[in-house]
Amino acid sequence: MADIMTVSMKIDKNATPTKLLWVDLEMTGLDEQKDVIIEVACEVTDFNFKTLASYEAVIKHHDGALETMNDWSKVQHQASGLIDRIKSEGRDEKEVVHELVGFIKAQFGNEPAILAGNSIHNDRKFIAKWWPEVEGLLHYRMVDVSSLKIIMQAKYGVKFAKKEVHRAFDDIQASIAELQYYIEALKKID
Repeated sequence: MADIMTVSMKIDKNATPTKLLWVDLEMTGLDEQKDVIIEVACEVTDFNFKTLASYEAVIKHHDGALETMNDWSKVQHQASGLIDRIKSEGRDEKEVVHELVGFIKAQFGNEPAILAGNSIHNDRKFIAKWWPEVEGLLHYRMVDVSSLKIIMQAKYGVKFAKKEVHRAFDDIQASIAELQYYIEALKKID
């Protein structure tokens, strides 16, 4: 815990960010108290959305964790092939967290890591619950594309057609494309 506090104190939360940490998690359900993270993908971009670095991993859990998945997750993760990947390529969660902490430190240094994504608040709840070492490296501010989606749809009738893949890296790519789409649409609005 002391290490987390030390890392948090070194980060200048008032510094102007120069890049974003796009994150998407796949979980066994949406309840961070009982469900677990089974896949993580991260992409660091600048504010022109150029990819600077990326990381992804599938996390191995005991069979019981996979068996207690909610029905939606079972169907979706089976169809996407994620369950099979967990069983064949899943990695130890502690190892993944260690790598992720190293990835964020290497990419952001003392700069605040601004979390970005779609409905990122839910991913953040899981990070806070299961990966406090990662949470300690994140800025309190986030870029949630779904907030802009609500405004663009309700106020301007602008809709983005997004594929529902529900694989972490693909979902990040879709979130970045959606934000770019809305930014371009805003430029055309009088």
